[in-house]
Amino acid sequence: MAVDTGITTYKNPAMSESMPIVRPMSEAAETAVERSRGATIQVLIGPNEGAPRFFTRRFTIQPGGRIPEHRHAEIEHEQVVLEGEMVIGLGQEQHRVRAGDTIFIPAGVSHWYENRSTVPIRFLCMVPRSDNYQTEWLEPPA
Repeated sequence: MAVDTGITTYKNPAMSESMPIVRPMSEAAETAVERSRGATIQVLIGPNEGAPRFFTRRFTIQPGGRIPEHRHAEIEHEQVVLEGEMVIGLGQEQHRVRAGDTIFIPAGVSHWYENRSTVPIRFLCMVPRSDNYQTEWLEPPA
């Protein structure tokens, strides 16, 4: 006799081919962030590694580095500061964030990053996979 646990299981066809992923950050290529000064990005896990719905990226911004103001009309960001500190602009507000802080940037909110400290800042940024990932730059290159 089957026992009703109250849990409904849904089989998602997109997930049926996915496998767990464990990957050292050191294996991810580091490339310059478009239009930035002193900033790099690594795609740690994404569709190329077998994750069907999200990208996990690590950004590094060197002292004096900056990513200019921009926005993504349809893409939200979830971020976790791993080390260092920086100033982040969110809409019309500025916030000083440091290791251990978490950030949520809703779709359509303008944002920029600036490392005013003397050590690099590193943070994770998770975004959903999209066929329409567009960046609208709101200021000139850094």
